[in-house]
Amino acid sequence: MPLSDEQNSDCDSLRSSESAATSSSDSEYSRQSFTSDSSSKPGSPTSTSPPKVVTFDEMMAAARNLSNLTLAHEIAVNGNFHVEPIEPPHNSLTGRVKRIVHEAFWDRLADDLNEDPPEYEHAIKLFEEIKEILLSFLNPGANRMRSQICEVLDTDLIRQQAEHDAVDIQGLANYVISTMGKMCAPVRDKDVSQLKATGNIVELLRQIFHVLDLMTMDMVNFTIQSLRPHLRRNLVDYERAKFQDILEETPSALDLTTEWIRESIQDELSSASCEMSSSSGAYEISKPNLSPNMVLTNSYLKLLQWDYPKKPIPEKLLGDKIDIVEMGAQLSDIFKNTNYF
Repeated sequence: MPLSDEQNSDCDSLRSSESAATSSSDSEYSRQSFTSDSSSKPGSPTSTSPPKVVTFDEMMAAARNLSNLTLAHEIAVNGNFHVEPIEPPHNSLTGRVKRIVHEAFWDRLADDLNEDPPEYEHAIKLFEEIKEILLSFLNPGANRMRSQICEVLDTDLIRQQAEHDAVDIQGLANYVISTMGKMCAPVRDKDVSQLKATGNIVELLRQIFHVLDLMTMDMVNFTIQSLRPHLRRNLVDYERAKFQDILEETPSALDLTTEWIRESIQDELSSASCEMSSSSGAYEISKPNLSPNMVLTNSYLKLLQWDYPKKPIPEKLLGDKIDIVEMGAQLSDIFKNTNYF
């Protein structure tokens, strides 16, 4: 699997671990400790400190760190990575439940506004949520726009107006649409302009939230695009720091990676021993010389024939799991088409 310059530099720590392992005897290789506990020495038969008990909170914190690490890695190495709205399948249970809940909510809102006098509490909460979404789109320096949004969509003032049946729901909706038109990306201009043609206030609010969801995705993807160059420059240091945080929470977090490297070392030792036994004299005793580059290359080649999902991907490469599985499938198809097997 080809490596980028940043990935090559990130592998230096793995190579140093491999070099330490290859300096042991042929039949016994001590496992280097990945924990930050200085009292545990690599290769020692026993540890002077008791094993650390990992709590549920620590495990969840490690899982969050790993999730953030995987996301940052994907953003940095995949120039096409972006976020899209997730919609459940139309006929799935999740999809049906979502539609029923949404319909019940909007029907309740319509019933409240059709009462005499109208009940505005649910509508006020919607405008409060709309205000928070609009404010999240603003840059830190947009103080004038921020003040205007807070003034027009002041929920306390709207609630006072509702108590005297003097609130203008349609006017507030028109202001929201106008503000959305100033904030949205050009690709959303058509969606915003179509909102003005809707006469039903409940349907209008429903469509406003739909377009706000799209604008939120646009903002997230713009942020991802802006962060990508920074992440690429600092990816190696970021991943190293995050892995250290994970190991401090869960000392066994790199067991799969350790086993993956160990298997490659053993394979290289077996191959080198066979070659030397066939070429050396009967009384000549020599020791195989392993190269970290050879071990690392063999490790990545083994991934292309990985028995996934029966054999989990090493933790260090979870960010590249999709690419590794796809490359392995393509390699398998090539071998089958060429009658290699």
